[in-house]
Amino acid sequence: MKKQLLAYYLILNFCLTPRVIANDEKDETPQGVSKQLTIKLDTEIQKSSGIETITLKPSRHSSEFIAHGKALNPQSLLALRNRYLLALTEQHSAKARFKQTEQNFNRQQDLYLNGASSKRNLQEQEAQRAAHKAQAEATDFQGKALIDETRLLWGKELSDWALSSQSNRLNAFLTNQKKLIQITLPTNKHLPETVKTIFIETSGNRSKAYKANFISAATQTETLAQGESYYFQTEDKKILTGMNLTAWIPEQVEQKDGVTIPKSALLWHLDQAFVYVQITEDRFIRRTIETYTPIPEGYFVPYGLEPDEHIVTQGAQMLLSEELKNQIPVEDDD
Repeated sequence: MKKQLLAYYLILNFCLTPRVIANDEKDETPQGVSKQLTIKLDTEIQKSSGIETITLKPSRHSSEFIAHGKALNPQSLLALRNRYLLALTEQHSAKARFKQTEQNFNRQQDLYLNGASSKRNLQEQEAQRAAHKAQAEATDFQGKALIDETRLLWGKELSDWALSSQSNRLNAFLTNQKKLIQITLPTNKHLPETVKTIFIETSGNRSKAYKANFISAATQTETLAQGESYYFQTEDKKILTGMNLTAWIPEQVEQKDGVTIPKSALLWHLDQAFVYVQITEDRFIRRTIETYTPIPEGYFVPYGLEPDEHIVTQGAQMLLSEELKNQIPVEDDD
């Protein structure tokens, strides 16, 4: 009786659940596809099980190295800007006073030469002109000193933003629309000239990294590292001033060809990463992924998958469960 019930259950299960075709079973696997356990699943069951696929497209990716940095407080840069604007105001006033006293001196000199004024008045006007000239030169020197100080601390690019007509570029930092960050490279690394965008993240999770754009080389480092240091800006709103950052920077090497897969497509079992590939309309196989690189879009896979192949992005866990269930041998219960 038990054997009859078991046989009935197996027949019913065969009709209602996906089929897993063993290596030695004759199937319709396309030529060129390696023989392995193949899950057969008709389109109706695929639909009801929520299985979704995408067609892989070719992509390119550069290898990366890791650096570290910090989100900076631009307060000192803004303070230098305010000091410079104040110095410019004083400079304009001093030059205006000097221009006025010079005109007064010229007028007093004409009066003296025509005998309409005393020499003492001329000397007093000349002394006043000399004092105002010295003041104008001092304010001019003060403005140049502030420019030099800003460049020493922040470099030419950020100095130009703060002290020139481009000062409105700092407004985004004031309104927290952008964050100023500094990244210091390992001592044996250099930033390629072609790299204008890197990716940063606070917890070291590459898949959550946000892009940051190059500004300029830094004049000093903010960390204990002794490598090259650079300024970047980012619009990542999760970053707060003072946060430590991990950065991923492209190497100056030839880009690798491969495909990009979404995060939901990659599964792990017995310490192996894999995806399910749809080889026909109703058949799927498991494909081991030996090498992959986390990127914001998901994972870059340099080999093991080909463009135009179809991989499962939703429902892959159900396929794994069915595959494992059908690998368990049925014991004969007498």
